[in-house]
Amino acid sequence: MSAPADAAPPSAGAPVANPHRAIRIIKIVVNAGVGESGENRTKAEKVLEMITHQKPVATRAHSTNRDFGIRQGQEIGAKVTLRGAAAVDFLGRAFEARDRQLDVDSIDRFGNFSFGIADYTDFTGMKYDPQIGIHGMDVAVEVGRAGFRVRQRRQQSRPIPRAIRSSAPETRAYLEREFRVTILE
Repeated sequence: MSAPADAAPPSAGAPVANPHRAIRIIKIVVNAGVGESGENRTKAEKVLEMITHQKPVATRAHSTNRDFGIRQGQEIGAKVTLRGAAAVDFLGRAFEARDRQLDVDSIDRFGNFSFGIADYTDFTGMKYDPQIGIHGMDVAVEVGRAGFRVRQRRQQSRPIPRAIRSSAPETRAYLEREFRVTILE
């Protein structure tokens, strides 16, 4: 079979983009730290479940802090990890809640970024529930390319090569193109 007559040969025109070099969302961690166990943490779990449509897990204190009344191992928050299509969908809704704006200092040198959302009612379709109150959350996004799993595999794990990591300018371009985010200088 031959190519259509109007199609240009691969060597002519624009270079063919390599799909393995495309930046993608590896994972998103949505964290709601309350600082205490009990009713407040349960409400934070309910908020995360309403927003992400996944069951959150409890986060525990790493050390004891007497000033705050926290013991090591005490449940003090909740988090949800999102991957794949669910992560991309959530990120679109989270940027919508932030008016599609992101501070330039939120992006690190490897292209990962994080931001906070002050109240769950900022999300489209969420209404204030007086029984829950006001709960905010932190959103941490890990960005990379295909082959990023090299550092996590059991056998022959390796450090991430520089070619697989993304940089801050590449992430900025990705966010502006895919999510129409305005980067605040």
